[in-house]
Amino acid sequence: MKNFTYYTPSKIVFGKDTEEQVGQLVKDSGATKVLLHYGGESAKRSGLLERVKDSLSAAGIEFLELGGVVPNPRMSLAYEGIELCKKEGVDFILPVGGGSVIDSAKCIAYGAVYDGDVWDFYSRKATAVDALPVGTILTLAATG
Repeated sequence: MKNFTYYTPSKIVFGKDTEEQVGQLVKDSGATKVLLHYGGESAKRSGLLERVKDSLSAAGIEFLELGGVVPNPRMSLAYEGIELCKKEGVDFILPVGGGSVIDSAKCIAYGAVYDGDVWDFYSRKATAVDALPVGTILTLAATG
């Protein structure tokens, strides 16, 4: 058996109305510009997305939006997000949704700091060594 240390610094904030803390939490992380990434209309209809945007604004955090994630997310949207992050200097990815939104956000986070094609990681031509930080506002108990 090999000895090892496994360190996963994750912070979980759970409870009613905790999305209202997201702006301060992002600010505390040192981030200044966020890509707000989400799926269809449910985050909008529920009012969650607006509360998240209000919290980011109140904390003085700039944000860009990239919606439209579908189940089994499309690489085309991930590439759009990567380009947006690079062009706009995004330093934090904040998915609001379930598994597909989170998966897409992680792809963007890796690709945004990589000079090659993010597909290199999926085809095992390269190994990811860095990524933008990713926070998550999970809307589904069955994923994450």
